Amino acid sequence: MNYHLAQINIAKMLAPLESPVMADFVLNLETINALAEASQGYVWRLKDENNDATSIKIYDHEFLLVNMSVWKDIDSLFQFAYHSQHVDIFKRRKEWFGVMTQMHMALWFVPEDHQPLVEEATKRLDYLRTHGETPYAFSFKKRFSVDDAINFKL
Repeated sequence: MNYHLAQINIAKMLAPLESPVMADFVLNLETINALAEASQGYVWRLKDENNDATSIKIYDHEFLLVNMSVWKDIDSLFQFAYHSQHVDIFKRRKEWFGVMTQMHMALWFVPEDHQPLVEEATKRLDYLRTHGETPYAFSFKKRFSVDDAINFKL
């Protein structure tokens, strides 16, 4: 079986999405999503009827935004996140989002035809918050292989 890399990233908005504080973020959202979809290694992303994920709630918190996607491998996601035009928006995140006191992102492997659900992703993120980085849920700082993940026992 072949595997891809899934990721979840959450952020706490400083104000409601419709507020002037969030206007420039909203203005750039479609462009950044299109950039992701055109990036090498992109497979899938979570989206709602508006072609983004802004209406999808996580942890039952109205100010948390969720971003989830699947990539062919960790290097493809890293390239998009830190070496594409996404960086220009990423550098501005403090304009729109507060500092998260807990881990706000997680990576894990999924079968190549699998589109993870938000509930699945929150389990991974919660596990990472509780147990630290393991092959079950990790970050760019401590990478694991597919073999590590397959052989990992919860």
